[in-house]
Amino acid sequence: MHTAALARLLGSGLVATAAMGLLSCATQPQDASGVLARASQPMGTTRLHTVRYVAEGTGTTFGQPYKPGGAWPKITLHSVTRSIDYGSGTMRDEIVLSRAEPLGGGGYPLSGQQRTDQFVSGEIAWNQAGTTATPGPRFVGDRLHQLWITPHGALKAAQRGGAATRMERGDAGQVAIAFEVAGRFTATAYLGDDGLVRRVDSVFPDPVLGDTAVVTTYDDYRAFDGIQFPMRIRQTMGGHQVIDLVVKEVQVNPALDLPVPEAARNTAERVTSEKVADGVWFVAGGSHNSVAIELQDRLILVETPLNDARTQAVIAHVKTLVPGKPIRAIVNSHVHFDHSGGVRAAAAEGAEIVTHADNVPYFERALAQPSRIRPDAFARSGRKASFRPVAEKLDIGDATRPVEVHRIVGGPHSDAFVMVYLPREKLLIEADAYTPAPPNTPPPAVANANNVNLVDNIERLKLAVDRIVPLHGRVVPVAELYGATQRTPR
Repeated sequence: MHTAALARLLGSGLVATAAMGLLSCATQPQDASGVLARASQPMGTTRLHTVRYVAEGTGTTFGQPYKPGGAWPKITLHSVTRSIDYGSGTMRDEIVLSRAEPLGGGGYPLSGQQRTDQFVSGEIAWNQAGTTATPGPRFVGDRLHQLWITPHGALKAAQRGGAATRMERGDAGQVAIAFEVAGRFTATAYLGDDGLVRRVDSVFPDPVLGDTAVVTTYDDYRAFDGIQFPMRIRQTMGGHQVIDLVVKEVQVNPALDLPVPEAARNTAERVTSEKVADGVWFVAGGSHNSVAIELQDRLILVETPLNDARTQAVIAHVKTLVPGKPIRAIVNSHVHFDHSGGVRAAAAEGAEIVTHADNVPYFERALAQPSRIRPDAFARSGRKASFRPVAEKLDIGDATRPVEVHRIVGGPHSDAFVMVYLPREKLLIEADAYTPAPPNTPPPAVANANNVNLVDNIERLKLAVDRIVPLHGRVVPVAELYGATQRTPR
């Protein structure tokens, strides 16, 4: 398994790239192999094959702001246990976290702790709960990026691919080693006078932001069995802090057993559809749903989630439902990246993007960002994005079917949040404000604040709703929402 995974990594294009242009100061070329050999000695890189460390600290939830363009919501990282096998390119993160503020997204409960178990091995990523592995192909790029920008990972990546180096004539006189994993990320590792990796600046492709800058700093090194390891790790991503960790425990070259479950290898996008009314289809099959709505001469697609792969699969499926009718508009519920990761793909399709007015400037800036490392559909299309803002209410239907887009106000999840209402069918399409529980689940002891807020908005707008069509979970009668909030319909 290790040899094959390494072959996949090398085959994916682990090569060097020039550092020219990455450094703001005057530079002087140096011999790359000599610099890397010297750096590997104090770091102990050649002697480190596997590592496990335990840390705690604070973090934020990338891509889940309460306000578009705002800081990511804060979380408390009670425990982060990271295990890495550099030979096979495998990493496991066992994380225990809780919210540190109530506003914004992330899928975490508003109270209590949540545990996650995340893996990557070569080009395969998955999450695991107990013995159940759930494929996560959309996580591959980010997790490979995190693995190979670790201090020892950066040097190993540069050594395997060869690297260009430059002497930075800055305050610290640092040596900069530039390298890349083609199609995944570019990076520059900065070494201090002591030969230790002090900072890694990297750029990786994000489905919403395009090429996204990351700065990771490593401080307070200590020796463990001849290996130098940082006890303080901090990272910013897209200009906002994402982690600030204090390392508590380091194990050098532990025996790791990180096999790839067979279930994790099933990475194909699965798209299903169910007609919920004449000309209205619930498009599911994955973690995030969409809804297709037929009008006289065109289609509307509600939600383009996750990334190009998911959204393009959904678009292809929807085109088979009503052949010959183009998708002229997509409705984006909010900017959270799991729900807006396909906006670039929708723009590539030529669809108008309907979203809350406060989201428009954010998306315009995001779509103006280049996507060169792994060019996405929007970058390849050469198109310009078109937006249609929603203030409080907008009807985007036609004479055959009214389709109302309403703002959701006052909730803790997003401040620029919309839902779609079909008055003739009495269907309400919404994301994250309410995710139905499995059938026959008793109501929670304390009602979810997002659920309560959705009921408040339905009643404020006097919407006659029969069924909820959620963008997570199953279609349910509105009575289930009221049951979850222990409210009685007016």
